[in-house]
Amino acid sequence: MKNIKYKIDSLLSPATNRVLETFNLTLCDIVLFALYIVVLFIVKYMLVILKKPLKYYLYRHRSNSYYRYLYYRIDKIFKPIMYLVYIFFTTKAITSIYKINSDDDLAISIFIVKLIIILWLCYEIIKYAIYATIRSSIKSQKVARKELFNLLLNISKIVILFIAIIAILSKFGVDITALVTSLGIGGIIIGFSARDTLVNFFDSIRLVAEDAFRQGDWIETKEIEGFVTELGLTSTKIRTFDNAMVTIPNSKLANNYVKNWTKRLIGRRIKFHIPIKFTTDTDEIDRVIYEIYEMLHSHADIVNLNKVKYLKKMDLVHESGLFNIEDKYGVRKTLLVFLDEIGEYSLNILVYAFSISVNWEEWLKVKQDVIKKIIKIIDNSTLEFAYPVNEILLKNQNRAG
Repeated sequence: MKNIKYKIDSLLSPATNRVLETFNLTLCDIVLFALYIVVLFIVKYMLVILKKPLKYYLYRHRSNSYYRYLYYRIDKIFKPIMYLVYIFFTTKAITSIYKINSDDDLAISIFIVKLIIILWLCYEIIKYAIYATIRSSIKSQKVARKELFNLLLNISKIVILFIAIIAILSKFGVDITALVTSLGIGGIIIGFSARDTLVNFFDSIRLVAEDAFRQGDWIETKEIEGFVTELGLTSTKIRTFDNAMVTIPNSKLANNYVKNWTKRLIGRRIKFHIPIKFTTDTDEIDRVIYEIYEMLHSHADIVNLNKVKYLKKMDLVHESGLFNIEDKYGVRKTLLVFLDEIGEYSLNILVYAFSISVNWEEWLKVKQDVIKKIIKIIDNSTLEFAYPVNEILLKNQNRAG
């Protein structure tokens, strides 16, 4: 190697060699520097060329959810890889003309930059793996929790940050074992100060494990009602019906009741009373009740036993009685029409049924249609709708003149 350097340096004039010696350089160092820079651009160009057929291959196999999502994420994954290539060859080029000691500020800075880029690459790969797995489960109709994506991603961020801190401290010569041991009482104090954060973190895991609600569910608590937009590490974000964003600590949700309106497969309740004028014609009342019942039973959007018994999940009948299959999956098929009570000014017929759809707008349309048909049934009978009537009695008194 020395002979090669000598032969290369002998090509230069004595004056040029004296200039290079002033900067403690040789022509070989300059050649190596230029070579690394050239190789850097060649590798960069090759990676750019390689990415195009790779994206084409992924696009052709986009029916596979893993390939399809990798197609969309390939640019984000390639970006830290490109930066690593830049750092590697740039460092090689710099060290060819400038000797860097491991304790130099420049060496430490390069180490930190490399570490950040490597962890960035790990984060992008983990993000792809988590999301692609969840999307694949959703496509194959398996049980998949969308909020698991955010939860696992946030946990990955914490783990990556923890690794970065340990690596940087180790680079600076800090004994991690001694540091952890020396925390002592200080660590306990920090633990107590972060108690609420830890409680909320473990309660978030508890909420996911118990499947209390999912992202997009309509929930109601003692204080708030709305749609879950995000289940985070320590808090849950809920979008209220007046379009406000509310952030609630997970400990509050985990330790209080949460009414989940979305967790129902079939059946949103329709319940009201039909007030009719007092009458002694019980046969007519029976006939009207029967017609209303038949109308509801034959209604295309009202649940009855015949419409739900063929559901796939209804085939999972458990004779052991461990749980009610309808309660577990949220299916209601009760259909009732009865003369329910004698009110102050009317006889009240109870109508109790469930729409097939649990969507609010569709439920309103079904309820509206049911009310219109009941009005026609009453109109075609001798019964009449009742309403409050106030009678004023005037008493005439003859007064002596």
